[in-house]
Amino acid sequence: MVKILVVGEECEDIFIYGKIERLSPEAPVPVFQPIETKTNNGMSGNVVDNLKSLHDNIQITHWKQSSNITKTRLVEKKSNHMIVRIDEGEIDSIEGFGNLSDNKITTIKEQDIVIISDYNKGFLSDVNIHDICSHAKLSIVDSKKVLTTEVLKPATWIKLNEKEWSNNKSIQITLKEKILKTMGEKGTWYNGKLYQSPNPQETIDVSGAGDTFVSSFILKYYLTNGDVDTSINYANQMASIVVNKRGVATP
Repeated sequence: MVKILVVGEECEDIFIYGKIERLSPEAPVPVFQPIETKTNNGMSGNVVDNLKSLHDNIQITHWKQSSNITKTRLVEKKSNHMIVRIDEGEIDSIEGFGNLSDNKITTIKEQDIVIISDYNKGFLSDVNIHDICSHAKLSIVDSKKVLTTEVLKPATWIKLNEKEWSNNKSIQITLKEKILKTMGEKGTWYNGKLYQSPNPQETIDVSGAGDTFVSSFILKYYLTNGDVDTSINYANQMASIVVNKRGVATP
């Protein structure tokens, strides 16, 4: 049994697929006709779903905000082109995580893996991220914040995409041996080496691919007793599967 703690904001991802065949007579905008709706867990909820799809024998504890966040996307079904995304529940409504209680510290220490999936909506502070990682045996941070060496130093691993890498220049040298930079179909850059995707796919939808990479990497890293090469290659492979699917998907 692998015990995993996931911490971070969760949302409901709603994909409304439809068709567009004409422009509105009222304004130069397309008329969207809904065909089908698909709903799934997003953000840290997608991390949880990915973990469940990757391993049968796991126990997951999930710390998230109590309020609801929804992301509704209108998508032209034939081309998979997103027309608009409507986000609700983020503005001034999310309570903070607060200080770590003794019970929470005990829970963190009992976990084999701790995943911080921070979407920078106000749930986790820099102090929260630092303190959670300080008590974890094995941790990975996937954050949309601009963070410092001081905050991230206790983390075992840090996952950044190319944009986040550019925004976090202060940690690129001091924490380079902890940083995994995902680069889409090109693969993953780690400690001076590019790990190419073993099966690059045509990208249909990148939604949630970062969640898949994080889940796949840290789980494989734990199961292989720290085999970095195998874990990166496995995570690349799993991410290449989900970008070839519509919406937020699991491998």
